[in-house]
Amino acid sequence: MNFSAPPAQARLFIGLMSGTSLDGVDAVVVEQQAERLTQLGQFFLPYPAEMRQALLALHTPSPNELHTAALVSNRLADLYAEAVHGLLNGFALHPSAITAIGCHGQTIRHCPELAPEQAYTMQLGNHARLAERTAITVVGDFRSRDIAAGGQGAPLVPAFHQAMFADADKHRVLINIGGIANLTDLPANGRVIGFDSGPGNLLMDAWTMQHTGQTFDAGGAWANGGYVNQRLLDAMLTEPYFALGIPKSTGRDLFNQTWLDNHLLAHADTPQNIARTLLELTAVTIAQALEQYCSAANEMYVCGGGAHNTALMDRLQTLTGLPVRYTDDLGIGIDWVEAVAFAWLAQRCIDALPSNLPSVTGAAGQRVLGAIYPR
Repeated sequence: MNFSAPPAQARLFIGLMSGTSLDGVDAVVVEQQAERLTQLGQFFLPYPAEMRQALLALHTPSPNELHTAALVSNRLADLYAEAVHGLLNGFALHPSAITAIGCHGQTIRHCPELAPEQAYTMQLGNHARLAERTAITVVGDFRSRDIAAGGQGAPLVPAFHQAMFADADKHRVLINIGGIANLTDLPANGRVIGFDSGPGNLLMDAWTMQHTGQTFDAGGAWANGGYVNQRLLDAMLTEPYFALGIPKSTGRDLFNQTWLDNHLLAHADTPQNIARTLLELTAVTIAQALEQYCSAANEMYVCGGGAHNTALMDRLQTLTGLPVRYTDDLGIGIDWVEAVAFAWLAQRCIDALPSNLPSVTGAAGQRVLGAIYPR
């Protein structure tokens, strides 16, 4: 498939995102001209089963994990490069046409809650190797500078949400439901805030895989056939993270199989009822976060893999009282928002422009995010 050359002064960027769901690599190519960003194409590369297992294993300490992490970083770079070449080939683009790739990398540790002198974040992905494999400038390591400035280092996408989705006449809330769910409050006027509300798909997906062999519960159909175990739900809702004030961010360091197993010791139930309860946990924690921090919003837009879960969307609409709308209506498909965001973040870094929101992350001020690996 070919498309006409972009107009003069336009630049092309690629965004790569591999998130907490560990399903694969989302790749997009976007055209940037002045303040306008247009998605031109997309490509998805699923993770091989062994990559998913290797990444899951690295979320907990293990013997010789530094060596393992280095090998996985190299393999990830090769997968990222494969996704880039799939994107370029699909749209008849030469690497020289791309200004830069924005690559988030794969998070295996995210610990901003530690004391300032100890806080850190870790995303795997050998950016130097990716630059070599693609002959394209790569921008990576977006979170570290925000953490160095005293911030959470995440979520990063609210700044992009503000740039792309804010409306001077409407108060919107954006809900991205990947492995973790995060919210961005976009008032017509006033301070933008954003934070992780808690689990998105990661607990539901892990439970579905364990008991059905499927990587996810399509449409939430399996969970929807069960019943909420209220005692289990109430116990999970006592997790201190949910009561924390903002800014806050989280990941698999907290919400993982061990966390779930500890709750199930006292609240066992059928697999299907637990699946339904995990769906309710995601819906309730999003709705409670929205009520606490974004209650003035009168438009709700959803993106991320969780947007495909119709049972979850039905619960979200019921609990919030707001119609569920999707970012497709705002110009970017639900599956590609974060990948486009990292193309935008790459552009901001290349142009030496700040791209964090201190009101979201708690950083001491605006910072240029990312490290550049020239082609």
